Amino acid sequence: MKTVAIISQKGGAGKTTIALHLATSAALEGRNTALIDLDPQASAANWSDRRAADLPVVLSAHASRLAHEMKRVADMDGELLIIDTAPHSDSAALEAAKAADMILVPCRPAILDIEAISNTLDLVRTTGKPIYVVMNAVAPQGNEATEAADAIADLEVNVCPVQLRQRVAFSRALIGGQSAQEFEPGGKAAQEAASLHEFMCAHLNLPTSETQRGAA
Repeated sequence: MKTVAIISQKGGAGKTTIALHLATSAALEGRNTALIDLDPQASAANWSDRRAADLPVVLSAHASRLAHEMKRVADMDGELLIIDTAPHSDSAALEAAKAADMILVPCRPAILDIEAISNTLDLVRTTGKPIYVVMNAVAPQGNEATEAADAIADLEVNVCPVQLRQRVAFSRALIGGQSAQEFEPGGKAAQEAASLHEFMCAHLNLPTSETQRGAA
């Protein structure tokens, strides 16, 4: 079972949106996927309550129960686990980071957000796991994403080449327990979510329908 932790010590960075879209993308590929929601606000769990499809399975848990819930997912033959963490919680973030094969750090392209990820990076770097910063809620036009990526690169961390732009479909889809790919399959938000999923799978050595088509 591969595990990805979505971590940011700053609230509003887009952790849950990214976690839900990655988990749903994997489920749409037919992969047995689960998401553990460690945030006390339980936004991911509430999304699951509104969802009609069975996958991804969403489990709401306290950080102290993370190991138990991970075993539970493994016992259900889980292939991919996404961990959605809470902001301002060093202990929960660290436990998730230790358990992960890959760490994604969402960041909006604003100076306060970029400054804030330094604390997150200091925390997760202690695990030695692969870390990628994902630019989220990027304006569809302008140079802010390029400037932000350059500033983040100065922090000596990898910046994910896939950016999620500020698109209405990302938020509207969640209202009905969907992802952007389900809400508006041909839309730009769906394409960006699919590209981020491809990036994640490539680094986890997980085959996807896209890579299989490319190999054919």
